[in-house]
Amino acid sequence: MVAVASSDADLRRRAWDAAAGVTDPEIPVLTIDDLGVLREVDVNGDRVEVAITPTYSGCPAMNMIALEIELALSRAGFREIHVRTVLSPAWTTDWMSEQGRRKLKEYGIAPPLPASTRRALFGVEQVTCPQCGSGDTELLSEFGSTSCKALWRCKTCREPFDYFKCH
Repeated sequence: MVAVASSDADLRRRAWDAAAGVTDPEIPVLTIDDLGVLREVDVNGDRVEVAITPTYSGCPAMNMIALEIELALSRAGFREIHVRTVLSPAWTTDWMSEQGRRKLKEYGIAPPLPASTRRALFGVEQVTCPQCGSGDTELLSEFGSTSCKALWRCKTCREPFDYFKCH
């Protein structure tokens, strides 16, 4: 019986790893695991069920992410695949991994502030420039290159940059 449980755990791990490697189509340096979008992977016999939560309701990338999960699991040898979208609880930037935050910064996008450090009721108080590290920045637009980002500018190095919005 232990061998069966171990086999089930190995199968689940293989399915999780396959799904976790899917990248965000809007920010290709991040996996859905980095983002915290991948919530659950269950394997029951030949059936794999994956639960994903969008970064915000109406996120246009979710259909592509679901398709990429199905393809990744199929390449990993799984045949009966179901991807479901879970809206509650709502996704939060606190679900992002530290590795994901680091990847964002290295890519030139200011990562979201952790909830424990946010003090502003609306918006954010200060965003650090991912290029030079200065805190002397300003919001240019609530909307950046995608709906989940805002456009900021550093007053020190004068470079514009995206900020991944807090949710």
